[in-house]
Amino acid sequence: MAFDFDLYVIGAGSGGVRASRFAAGFGARVAVAESRYLGGTCVNVGCVPKKLLVYGAHYHEEFEQASGFGWTVGTPTFDWPTLIANKNREIERLNGIYRNLLVHSGVTLHEGHARLLDAHTVEINGERHTAEHILIATGGWPQIPDIPGKEHAITSNEAFYLPELPRRIIVVGGGYIAVEFASIFNGLGAQTTQLYRGELFLRGFDGSVREHLRDELVKKGLDLRFNADIARIDKREDGALLATLKNGDVIETDCVFYATGRRPMLDNLGLENTGVQLNDDGFVQVDEEYRSTEPSILAIGDVIGGPALTPVALAEGMAVSRRLFKPEQYRKVDYDLIPTAVFSLPNIGTVGMTTEAALAAGHRIKRYESRFRPMKLTLTEAQEKTLMKLIVDADTDRVLGCHMVGPDAGEIVQGLAVALKAGATKQVFDDTIGIHPTAAEEFVTMRTPLQD
Repeated sequence: MAFDFDLYVIGAGSGGVRASRFAAGFGARVAVAESRYLGGTCVNVGCVPKKLLVYGAHYHEEFEQASGFGWTVGTPTFDWPTLIANKNREIERLNGIYRNLLVHSGVTLHEGHARLLDAHTVEINGERHTAEHILIATGGWPQIPDIPGKEHAITSNEAFYLPELPRRIIVVGGGYIAVEFASIFNGLGAQTTQLYRGELFLRGFDGSVREHLRDELVKKGLDLRFNADIARIDKREDGALLATLKNGDVIETDCVFYATGRRPMLDNLGLENTGVQLNDDGFVQVDEEYRSTEPSILAIGDVIGGPALTPVALAEGMAVSRRLFKPEQYRKVDYDLIPTAVFSLPNIGTVGMTTEAALAAGHRIKRYESRFRPMKLTLTEAQEKTLMKLIVDADTDRVLGCHMVGPDAGEIVQGLAVALKAGATKQVFDDTIGIHPTAAEEFVTMRTPLQD
């Protein structure tokens, strides 16, 4: 059968764009469909605009600390519409870059909602296109629990376009998105409360990291409430919201922001017309080469339920394109030792095993921790402390995990991820000469393990 395209990609987010460009570069006939915005969640309502807002929130502390270095500044004021307008302009620029990347790579761009008619046919804007391979890369979508008054709450999609900064806000959730936005709103001057239904946020992160960040956020005035959840939301005539918690407490606020999870975006995709099956959690079921239960249809990124990280989707997109159209370059994605960052204030950077995971895996471990006040803060009144931690296999001396809470944690841990990927031992860390004076040198100067 002659197909219109060799590969038809549904979704022009990070993974979809990467797969499309690489496949076209390998000589394949490629089309990509996008119904919302080029670049997907990351570029438009995710990591890129979020980090711009994090930068904006951090200036609050910079102004406070400047006097310690001899600077006299007036009373700083913040204008939310200016930040959002400038953010929007940058996102529009990136949208244009993504469009050019696709078009100049020889990819056919279809803008509209694509729907599967069968294992090889896609319908979009009333037209039908056939493809030998179809790749689903539609990403995820935030969801709000089904509680009375849920229509009064927002998610990260709406947070980036609020017309004004809420004076009071409740952030619900305990994952990295909730922690990051609680830091953003708190840093920009909103009276911020974060609710999490568990004992401590950031489940799955190292215990020392979770506890250290909790203490630092409390220092910054964030109202953290654990073992707390909302039962209902009511809106008063004056526009204020009343959040009634499950324990009966009532919090008056101007905005309720939910960051309690994301679901795969498979709405009206036509999967019922194919043999694609979903797993018990609602994600597309794929094998190790990203083939669904319908052999001609593949899926990558957030829709398959793996690590919801942009670089992971990029790697998966490259892997699919290489396997299909450049098999001599194909190699499987290595999901071991994936570094990640949480852009809370202060930042978290982490790679490798947590203490809890290492012990559960049966390792005998040594733990090295250092907590210190960063040099930049020594001339100020700020009491923020940085945490650095190494987890080492006591039998092999291999460094199993590296964790940091503090300024530029993601920048520092990215380099250390290379060392862990290469199998570095604690002796290698010890033999590495540090750069002085930096915070990063602490990772190569920790000598004494903690006593259990």
